[in-house]
Amino acid sequence: MNGMASDHNTSSQEEFIPHYLQKEDPFASKLSREADIVAGFYLTVIGILSTLGNGYVIYMSSKRKKKLRPAEIMTVNLAVCDLGISVVGKPFSIISFFSHRWIFGWMGCRWYGWAGFFFGCASLITMTAVSLDRYLKICHLSYGTWLKRHHAFICLAIIWAYATFWATVPFAGVGSYAPEPFGTSCTLDWWLAQASVAGQAFILSILFFCLLFPTAVIVFSYVKIILKVKSSTKEVAHYDTRIQNSHILEMKLTKVAMLICAGFLIAWIPYAVVSVWSAFGQPDSVPIQFSVVPTLLAKSAAMYNPIIYQVIDCKFACCRSGGMKTLQKKSSSKNSR
Repeated sequence: MNGMASDHNTSSQEEFIPHYLQKEDPFASKLSREADIVAGFYLTVIGILSTLGNGYVIYMSSKRKKKLRPAEIMTVNLAVCDLGISVVGKPFSIISFFSHRWIFGWMGCRWYGWAGFFFGCASLITMTAVSLDRYLKICHLSYGTWLKRHHAFICLAIIWAYATFWATVPFAGVGSYAPEPFGTSCTLDWWLAQASVAGQAFILSILFFCLLFPTAVIVFSYVKIILKVKSSTKEVAHYDTRIQNSHILEMKLTKVAMLICAGFLIAWIPYAVVSVWSAFGQPDSVPIQFSVVPTLLAKSAAMYNPIIYQVIDCKFACCRSGGMKTLQKKSSSKNSR
């Protein structure tokens, strides 16, 4: 019976034909022309806002590059990743949506898929490194104090090497990049899991090392940080002003990191769910019109981070100005006495 079941599974995998091989033209849009135009305008707005916002973050950071803290260096790297997605990737999909088909062929499809996966993986691993930095700074001060700028640059080299490895592995013959079911965009070939055991192993490796493990580290770090902050808030209130200001700055960086991670995961989790279902669910069971929505939501992730930076900076500036006014009042009262 087991042999018959395995033969049945093998035959079903051999019979599976991915969507991009079922038709002569896999790059023809499966959406209406009106839907493609709306998606094109949407991505154009997202791309412009993301490019301007992340470019501004990088420009402002370059003006004080020698004073950047390790966590701030990581957030600049995140802006570089988001800018890369906007500049390298989005023009391909925008032009294709307006053209009502993917017009760059298989070479362009593989390049676009590689670039999207490369910058997306680098973004998530950067956020993982930021969460660990915050965790060490707040929960383990004895370790956090030795994290210096050169450690941040070493970490950046590891992040880019990690992203390059996983994005390039499909070109070694164990995976591939393929057009999305709606035709006007490309991504990792999730449908390999439907075709062979080797494809399933490849997709599971990608999911674990490029999504599940980094996400678990991020969640663990921020849960521990929240618990630590709750227990130490009263203690910090008894310290002098310099220590309180340092604590406020660390908490500001932690809030930025938490919001960035939350925005990234909210944008990408629906796409990850649809991709996993495409890989391990019933073949072609995800409606084409439904699959395009998580894709567009994921492409908007690069726009959120500059907004988060500005909101937190404004709040921090207000708190800092309020604290300065309080200190000025105290000093003036002492002088009058």
